[in-house]
Amino acid sequence: MPDLDLNSDLGEGYGQWSLGDDDALLDVVTSANVACGFHAGDASTMRTVCDRAAERGVAIGAQVSYHDLAGFGRRFIEMPPRALTDDVVYQIGALDGFARAAGSRVRYVKPHG
Repeated sequence: MPDLDLNSDLGEGYGQWSLGDDDALLDVVTSANVACGFHAGDASTMRTVCDRAAERGVAIGAQVSYHDLAGFGRRFIEMPPRALTDDVVYQIGALDGFARAAGSRVRYVKPHG
């Protein structure tokens, strides 16, 4: 029987606002697409999700997006390719820092939207 990867978008809360039940989802998923702060999420949320994912052996993926908190990353933003690349690298690096602090690492990238 082939393996099945069940994943979900997590860490989409921001500051005092929570979105979804990340803890409950981490009990059933095998990989977590963690918001990297440009469309949702923030440093504390990323750290918490990474800590809890690592504790459960859940693979951590970077859910990158345009820098668009107001539009939840769903609006197209015209920008030079190099600037877009820099934003993506920045988001992956930030999440990977929290993943490594939790004893894991970013294993994949999943664009948002």
